[in-house]
Amino acid sequence: MKPSKEFIKKGLYLSGIMNIGGVLVFSRFFTNKVINEADPVTMSNFGLLMIVVWGLVFLAIVPKWEHLKWVIGVFVIEKFIYGITWSKWIMSNDLSAVYKADTMAGIYYTIYGLNDWLFCVFYLLVFIYLSKLEKNQTDNH
Repeated sequence: MKPSKEFIKKGLYLSGIMNIGGVLVFSRFFTNKVINEADPVTMSNFGLLMIVVWGLVFLAIVPKWEHLKWVIGVFVIEKFIYGITWSKWIMSNDLSAVYKADTMAGIYYTIYGLNDWLFCVFYLLVFIYLSKLEKNQTDNH
């Protein structure tokens, strides 16, 4: 299945919005200490800020995404790392304790990794699409 360029653009926008909006809403603009305490390394306020920065990068490439295959490849790696980090966290922590401490933090920890896995697959499909497009252009010249 070949994704439409419009579908890819919407996915890129959604990825950036999810990073920025998800962090700002669930962290209550970096004031939700329960998120920080549940994973002080990955989800410190600095870590949350860097997730927002990644979101800005996702949005920044939208106008030229068709020419940025290797940047998209980096996005696959970034989302994979966060997906793995979340999977390890979810298997070794008590999510219900996070919910008891703060519902917003509990929701954040419930969905952030699923979001990263979803967009890891999305970016991988875009990378494959661009690789095939590049190969077809090379073969035709």
